[in-house]
Amino acid sequence: MVKFVTEKELTFDKKLDELIALLAQNQFDSETTLKFQKKFNKAVELNKSNDKIIKAFKVAGAKNNVSRDELLDEFSTLLINNKIDSRISSRYLKAIRFSRLFLMIVGVIMIALGFAMIVMPAPPYFEMFTIYYFSLDDGVTLMDLISLGIIFSGIFIFVRSIYKKPA
Repeated sequence: MVKFVTEKELTFDKKLDELIALLAQNQFDSETTLKFQKKFNKAVELNKSNDKIIKAFKVAGAKNNVSRDELLDEFSTLLINNKIDSRISSRYLKAIRFSRLFLMIVGVIMIALGFAMIVMPAPPYFEMFTIYYFSLDDGVTLMDLISLGIIFSGIFIFVRSIYKKPA
């Protein structure tokens, strides 16, 4: 497979060669060299996307039938190649917590809505038809069954948001 090199890559490669030649000509102390290295690493990190970094770690953890030594080797390689810091990981964990909290709130609202539909009286034209009669005027209606479906789906969403399996 042939990889095409763009003009930007050629320019960047040329400038990088010039930088290497300049660094080879001058003798810098370790502190100055470390400062240059930090600047370069910061510029490279800005170019990477945080989602790509986290996705790489998810792929490494999702492999089945792999020995622990191989997983550890791959994980250490990922940590060396991807500069992940506490800011990126905390942002990712906050997004997961927010989505779980949002699902919990939706589940509670659905449960409350279902119970409200059962308890509150509805007009006769809205009460569809009665499936099982307790007495001549009372029974289980189709609206009650729909309300139970809403309650059970709210319970499912609530429980699923609490006990979520890792991807």
